[in-house]
Amino acid sequence: MTQESSKAPPLYPKTHLLAASGIAALLSLALLVFPSSDVEAKKTTLSLELESPAEQLTQDQDAADTVQATNEPTESPFAQIDNSAQEPAQTAEAEAPAPVVEEKKAPNHREVIVSKGDNLSTLFEKVGLPATSVHEVLASDKQAKQFSQLKHGQKLEFELSPEGQLTNLHSKVSDLETITLTRNATGYAFNRVTAKPTVRSAYVHGVINSSLSQSAARAGLSHSLTMDMASVFGYDVDFAQDIRQGDEFDVIYEQKVVNGKAVGNGPILSARFTNRGKTYTAVRYTNKQGNSSYYTADGNSMRKAFIRTPVDFARISSKFSMGRKHPILNKIRAHKGVDYAAPRGTPIKAAGDGKVLLAGRRGGYGNTVIIQHGSTYRTLYGHMQGFAKGVQTGSNVKQGQVIGYIGTTGLSTGPHLHYEFQVNGVHVDPLGQKVAMADPISKAERARFLAQSQPLMARMDQEKSTQLASSKR
Repeated sequence: MTQESSKAPPLYPKTHLLAASGIAALLSLALLVFPSSDVEAKKTTLSLELESPAEQLTQDQDAADTVQATNEPTESPFAQIDNSAQEPAQTAEAEAPAPVVEEKKAPNHREVIVSKGDNLSTLFEKVGLPATSVHEVLASDKQAKQFSQLKHGQKLEFELSPEGQLTNLHSKVSDLETITLTRNATGYAFNRVTAKPTVRSAYVHGVINSSLSQSAARAGLSHSLTMDMASVFGYDVDFAQDIRQGDEFDVIYEQKVVNGKAVGNGPILSARFTNRGKTYTAVRYTNKQGNSSYYTADGNSMRKAFIRTPVDFARISSKFSMGRKHPILNKIRAHKGVDYAAPRGTPIKAAGDGKVLLAGRRGGYGNTVIIQHGSTYRTLYGHMQGFAKGVQTGSNVKQGQVIGYIGTTGLSTGPHLHYEFQVNGVHVDPLGQKVAMADPISKAERARFLAQSQPLMARMDQEKSTQLASSKR
């Protein structure tokens, strides 16, 4: 009697197994490559044709700031929106790593990266050069000393002769600048090459979920440009208390590019900010005299007689009130101003042009500046740590000029600015004041202004529509 063996699993051809494995791998890769979450903020670069004066293109407002937002935490001067919803994590497309191609170097080529504690002598030693070579290099040319001004992570490239002598020393100091020493008959010749960046325009769009700083960084706007945008709209929007979830912004700005890489930013060319359902627009215009300022799309000045807030701050700690209990005196006393809590040393700006009536001590206000603005308005800034250079009784100041710094002098429980606003000698709430705008575009320059502003506004509309359409696909 033969015993029937237990039934074995069916055997599949090896080609079938390989095919199944391949399909599984493709499905896994697809899940990694195609994100499923919505992207909140987007950025594009544009080839925008503008009538751009030479002065506008040569400004270097943000040369050290690259267009990519950094991941390093930066203390934000803007108010945080109090809600439980956190901004979704930014979804990045997973890309297959490009194959690493090792560049073939000459046998006598050496490269070293500057580490902590390195100096020129230690770097020369790493490539086998004697200490005497360092002295020879530094003594060869006055500018050669720039090779001793090393930065962590900087790369130095050495070319050596077959006998082991230095023939060429090269280093990239920045994205725009490289320096070289080349051996000649008398020693070494120093050479500096500075790349001239091309200027293009870039567009970003963002929606605020928890803070302006976070949403701007997600959109690709640098911290410096974010501050510039807040300054442009600071006459109309109070970035300490007016920002709401769902507010959005569009910005077109100049971007400096070398060999396809963004190496710095220029000024904001145009921007749009929607706050609590109301939209504000701004266009940068340089007049025929070379003076630049921001105007609405139809030519009215963005600048007003007074800025909304005289300090970049995190929060309002106390509002205008005629019946507040004083935190130190412990009794009811009118609080005829607004307190802005901010870190000690934060700069305080003049709210408008005017003459300094006082820069000194004033009772419970401590270090105080009082400014007279024409015959009608007067502002007071109290509890200062100290005064800015040149600010003294009798001096004249310009709107936005730093006049002092946040402190705790006088009757103060913590570092903050006490800010008062008077109209014809009567204290009023600074947050409720509405003042007239500055002069609009002159009739003589209106046509030239519109020729610049209209294409910028149209470009922002076009870019935004394109992004909304692509997000719905």
